[in-house]
Amino acid sequence: MPTIDLETASLRDLNQALHSLGRDEGGELWEILNPRGSHAVAVGVDAPLEISVHGSVGYYCGGMNQQASITVHGSAGPGVAENMMSGSVVIKGNASQYAGATSRGGLLVIEGNASSRCGISMKGADIVVKGNIGHMSAFMAQSGNLVVLGDAGDALGDSLYEAKLFVRGSVKSLGADCIEKEMRPEHIELLGNLLSKAGVTDVKPEEFTRYGSARKLYNFDVDNADAY
Repeated sequence: MPTIDLETASLRDLNQALHSLGRDEGGELWEILNPRGSHAVAVGVDAPLEISVHGSVGYYCGGMNQQASITVHGSAGPGVAENMMSGSVVIKGNASQYAGATSRGGLLVIEGNASSRCGISMKGADIVVKGNIGHMSAFMAQSGNLVVLGDAGDALGDSLYEAKLFVRGSVKSLGADCIEKEMRPEHIELLGNLLSKAGVTDVKPEEFTRYGSARKLYNFDVDNADAY
């Protein structure tokens, strides 16, 4: 089990070691000690590793992740899992602004609260926040799913495209072109699977409200719905 202590090793050494692995190498647990709020921890990983970060991190942890399963035993600064392609990032504490921004795939789980702009311009990832989210979350979110067990701040889903938003608590206000939508059986099934993947076992999908785009701010053709 490789262990890298950022009190003695440099961040460059850490990321260089992770980047040196081939796409098919992995299956082992890497431990990162004493991150002390370092920025860009475990960015650009493209191998099926398990990475456990013991402490809080700064900007862009897990950014551009592919394949790796990254767990942060602490909180994360702005841009965690930005542009994630696949794999998973789990934050055991809180996350700052624009968590999961532009994320294209994979699963981001935030066990605490997320700040403003969570899921901004997301493009296919799944984001599950067990606490609350701040204002302007899911702004221009194009596809994927944002699940919030707590409350949402102002302007949720402003200028939303085809991402699906599920909120269990209250929503302070909806953004432009975001409306409440019916929870059909397929959405109950989808949400149940997402909650299970995020390790949520004590909450039922029926307790959530679904929000989506009114499709008034962009040219939408139902025949091309799968392309959005």
